[in-house]
Amino acid sequence: MAQPLRPPSAARAGAYLGLFVLGAVVGVAGALVQPAWFPGGLLLALAGEAGLVLGASRVMRARAGGAVVAAGWTLVVILLTASRPEGDFLFAAGAGSYLFLLGGIAVAVICATLGAGRQPDAEPARLGK
Repeated sequence: MAQPLRPPSAARAGAYLGLFVLGAVVGVAGALVQPAWFPGGLLLALAGEAGLVLGASRVMRARAGGAVVAAGWTLVVILLTASRPEGDFLFAAGAGSYLFLLGGIAVAVICATLGAGRQPDAEPARLGK
């Protein structure tokens, strides 16, 4: 049965904020690692993101945990793609950078939807008995 939505507790909201920041940190780390050891750095950055998104979904016992991490990662990576007024940039125009950007978004979406959905805390029951 559907349950009405209620605002999260303060502890849960704090956990979501922490996961958002952790997703941002993993995005910055991945942006720095992926060009350093191509292709190993790219795979390491994407695997770290996938692990964090799946882990957050499992820990929070909701897909929202993974979505919050993915939002933090995406926001930071998009902000890092912008060039500064001095002409500096973090991402070079190459296959590795595009694979990191597009692959990271795809990994985030896939892992966030694979996470466990919200389940009632009741014991499992068999219908018809």
